Amino acid sequence: MNAYSGEGEEATNFSAPELYQAVIQDQSRDKKDMLNPILLMSWPSKGYHEVDETYVDQFGIPVPNGFLVRSPAAACDVVYNIGVPSVLKAQILAGGRGKGKFNGDGKGGVRIINSPDEAFRNASKMLGYRLVTNQTPPGGLSVNQLYIYKAVDIAKEFYLAVTFDREKDTPVLLMSDEGGVDIESNVNRLQRFRFHLSTGITPEIMAYIEAQFGFSDDEMGAVSHIVRQLVRLFQDKDAILLELNPLARTMDGSFICLDAKLNFDDSARFRQHDLFNLEEHSPEEKDEYEASRLGLSYVRLDGNIGVIVNGAGLAMATNDLITWYGGKCANFLDIGGGATRETLSKAFSILQGDARIKGLLINIYGGIVRCDMIAESILAAYAATGGFRFPIVIQTSGFENVLLETDFEAAAQKIVKVTTSN
Repeated sequence: MNAYSGEGEEATNFSAPELYQAVIQDQSRDKKDMLNPILLMSWPSKGYHEVDETYVDQFGIPVPNGFLVRSPAAACDVVYNIGVPSVLKAQILAGGRGKGKFNGDGKGGVRIINSPDEAFRNASKMLGYRLVTNQTPPGGLSVNQLYIYKAVDIAKEFYLAVTFDREKDTPVLLMSDEGGVDIESNVNRLQRFRFHLSTGITPEIMAYIEAQFGFSDDEMGAVSHIVRQLVRLFQDKDAILLELNPLARTMDGSFICLDAKLNFDDSARFRQHDLFNLEEHSPEEKDEYEASRLGLSYVRLDGNIGVIVNGAGLAMATNDLITWYGGKCANFLDIGGGATRETLSKAFSILQGDARIKGLLINIYGGIVRCDMIAESILAAYAATGGFRFPIVIQTSGFENVLLETDFEAAAQKIVKVTTSN
């Protein structure tokens, strides 16, 4: 990828903003750019891996040009070339960046820049630091990329979104004349317009929007186009949330999307290959994604005890008991009822790669899952990895169970008890 390194390379140019939390992955200097459209997505340009301008051409939502940078020197050069004021945005897979704070200088993740030198100074305090927002873990997320575009002369900010009203079982258009960073505190200003995918946005809905927000005829033409294209994108790409915030009206009366959040339905993975082939995850999410790909349920916690269980109820009970005795779980990994030796081997691999884990508890109730298969999988994982780097405590009961005892006398008592009870 041609991301600027500060050593004579050029910054990557995009024909649209990163749309909220897009992350570009540097595959190699010879490959094209890759973004994450699964959580948040950029409008693609010809520079994107597997994607070209067809999204912009097809859905036609106005967005500013921007540049992705990875170094303070690149940020300085971009601002020098595009002019000031410019906008500098941290790239993380979480929202709330404008009101967030970096652990370095305590400033936010979206900044107005008025000179190339200012771009260099600010980028130096953002790249490599962690940004904490109301949507990140307590320790924040590391920022390795910044997005820069020329600031827009904004007259007013709007909020526009399409999502599902789950109570009414219908899609709904949301719009407010108070967009931007404070939208969450102004939810009472949201206007809701339910519609059906078979009919789309009707003239009656557009007439109500025109009257409610006081748009002129020219402005209404632009708004109507954006609304209809947003609904089209929502339907064509199996979205569950499309959020333009802010949708800015400029001083000349035009409209442009400055930031957006796009969420797509995981169940549509089989037919939305152009989207899901671009999927990217933060380091904190990679284990969770890999587990889900294998049919396992993985939840990352903040302790140092790894847990493998079968069943969410057993997982919660296990977590409670560990906490009761003064421990803290690093995760729970639910293998469910369809686990195989291969998936269990991968589960062990995931936990082996977690440096936080100091010990592992395997707690299995053998109903559908066979306890002997669990035992064989543990031995196979041990052989494959050359040994476990942490101690393991195993509790199994149920189908094909093996009873273990380290004490000779207790073992004799247990076999007598088992045989007499049968």
